Amino acid sequence: MNEKALEVLQIIEGDGRVTIQTLAKMVDLTEEEVKNILKKLEDEKVILSYSAVIDWSKVETQEGVTAVIDVKVTPQRGVGFDEVAERIYRFPEVKALYLMSGAYDLSVVIEGNSMSQIARFVSEKLSTIDTVISTTTHFQLKKYKHDGVVFDQGEEDHRIVVTP
Repeated sequence: MNEKALEVLQIIEGDGRVTIQTLAKMVDLTEEEVKNILKKLEDEKVILSYSAVIDWSKVETQEGVTAVIDVKVTPQRGVGFDEVAERIYRFPEVKALYLMSGAYDLSVVIEGNSMSQIARFVSEKLSTIDTVISTTTHFQLKKYKHDGVVFDQGEEDHRIVVTP
């Protein structure tokens, strides 16, 4: 990967909405060259998706509950943790899954409408997987920072107002 492609990645990671025109100026390339870099990075699965960071606490009907679940598993011969990880990440509630070092093996981030919905996920889906030894569930109480974005910075109001 060349230096310009790396620059493009760093910029769009911070702001996925930056225009091709602005991006081209920032990296001193033509718009066509930037389009080609982005296409190549997408084709090579370096860029997996573009997303927005949403403060759901400001959307009354959509707040929900987020939990981080520490999972201890028995790794399987020949596949290690990959097979159980694949079974877990296929559940639609699972938003992120990480192999960890330390006291537990996997860290699962899930979202639900209520604590009881998350409890049902853990007891009915996650804990019933035969290689899962134990789980510890942590409920997110407040989000201060996510993907480099600081939430609720006091006086400043970062809401987007859409007028008809």
